[in-house]
Amino acid sequence: MSQNNWLPTSAKEINNLGWDNPDVIIFSGDAYIDHPAFGTAIIARVLESIGVKVAIIPQPNWQDDLRDFKKLGTPNLFFGVTSGNMDSMVNHYTANRRLRSDDAFTPGGKAGFRPDYATAVYSRILKKLFPETPVVLGGIEASLRRFTHYDYWKDILLPSILHWSDADLIVYGSGEKPVKDIVKLLLKGVPFSQLKNIPQTVYMIDKSLPIPNLKNRNTIELTSHEICLKDKLKFAENFKIIEEESNRFEPSRLHQVSGNKRIIVNPPYQPMTTAELDAVYDLPFTRLPHPRYRSKGSIPAFEMIKNSVTIHRGCFGGCAFCTISAHQGKFISSRSKSSILKEVKMIAQTDGFKGYISDLGGPSANMYGMKGKDFELCKNCCRPSCIFPKICKNLDTSHQALSEIYRETDKVEGIKKTSIGSGIRYDLLMNNDVSENEKKVQHTYIKELIIRHISGRFKVAPEHVSEHVLKIMRKPSFKLFKEFKVIFEKINQENNLSQQLIPYFISSHPGTTEKDMVDLSKEMKKLKLTLEQVQDFTPTPMTLSTAIFYSGVHPYTMQPIYTARNKEDKLRQKKYFF
Repeated sequence: MSQNNWLPTSAKEINNLGWDNPDVIIFSGDAYIDHPAFGTAIIARVLESIGVKVAIIPQPNWQDDLRDFKKLGTPNLFFGVTSGNMDSMVNHYTANRRLRSDDAFTPGGKAGFRPDYATAVYSRILKKLFPETPVVLGGIEASLRRFTHYDYWKDILLPSILHWSDADLIVYGSGEKPVKDIVKLLLKGVPFSQLKNIPQTVYMIDKSLPIPNLKNRNTIELTSHEICLKDKLKFAENFKIIEEESNRFEPSRLHQVSGNKRIIVNPPYQPMTTAELDAVYDLPFTRLPHPRYRSKGSIPAFEMIKNSVTIHRGCFGGCAFCTISAHQGKFISSRSKSSILKEVKMIAQTDGFKGYISDLGGPSANMYGMKGKDFELCKNCCRPSCIFPKICKNLDTSHQALSEIYRETDKVEGIKKTSIGSGIRYDLLMNNDVSENEKKVQHTYIKELIIRHISGRFKVAPEHVSEHVLKIMRKPSFKLFKEFKVIFEKINQENNLSQQLIPYFISSHPGTTEKDMVDLSKEMKKLKLTLEQVQDFTPTPMTLSTAIFYSGVHPYTMQPIYTARNKEDKLRQKKYFF
């Protein structure tokens, strides 16, 4: 691990490196933290690994004379633009559209260092200043706005962000593979305008032009943006197609007319292999914020994750309100045990490390290494969830490999305790459709997890108590949570522990009435549970829940579903938490 090898963020740093020009300049809404938990750092290091000269402009000032956008000049290849690790609108506003007073991705936690719709704002500025230089969008904000989408903050349907950002291309999802291919083609002399068939990218052409050929893939046309504006049901139908294709191993190419343009979304690469993922996390991250922030206060997001380790990507939970599968996909890509332990040992040798790993996790901490027993069956499946309404019988839910990683981590010199901070899917731990031996493995994992790997408070996410709401959420019955609570308390009692079970709940999710919230409140009192991890539903682009919120129907049944939409109704539901 290098302690002085940050990528350049200023003209002075570029001069010190002896560069004439960067090949790629990345603009980010986050502070520059050179840690593998941050997408900007990952993409920059991946590009660096193939010989590309990369500079990063973190949190540029978009309100002055735009000097931050001009200070490094024109890159040789393209500008990269991201809002950062979060959607800027979720970062800025509460569920009731109230402006937040802090920003976890900024030194001192200060708000106001990025604009609303940061990706589009940065992109438009760059295209105005450097009209001939390509702009490539990436990150979750662009990824989830690649199609016509409902924008909760404006309360309207917006076309693909490519349409209103003036950018040239979107890289969606985890971007390591597409950005490398983009660069390799550009260095071979391929004009940027001819980059049409790179997987996991989105581009735009005049709607009158023929669609470029794409071998060995089906192509589906979605209902146009203009028709969706007039007919909410057509928008709902589009969502069903998008989600089903997103969950296929070999999805179709999708395209959609918007105004006089056609948005073309190429299917993604296949999930990263273990070797490919290991190679990413083996890159020379400093694992620290850039020195420019030394006198500006700590960065809350960094403090939270600095001693954490990502062990896999992807999630097959398919929760209706979650964006992970739309961004990372439902197929799990896992790192090798040796790669994970190498990172743990690196952390253990860090100056000031006190012996505590805060997380070995991913989108769902206990999906590590899981996949279909017969993967050929998975290739023909488009189920949004592998575990709802029941756990797929073809899914290998063994926790053996994960338990071994926990045990090996605890043996590393300098490690006092390894906590699991990411969410645990307790339904995966209570799968009765497995052998007796597998049930023993599950119980061993639960016991070791509760005794050794939580820090007094164990957070899980039942989300609600009402069965009809949970069905819309694609979450298991609340009865399962109560069964898990009994197991949790029994293990605590047997080991003289006094740990708390902290459940997450959501109010005003589509399908939820005030009566459902009354039932939730009563159930919590009955179970004597502390309500701390609670939130009001926020509609975010490209989720099933948001499609229901906007259209008023379930896209898979086209049946009407009640949703609390106005501020007063949402606040009235949330008050039952307290």
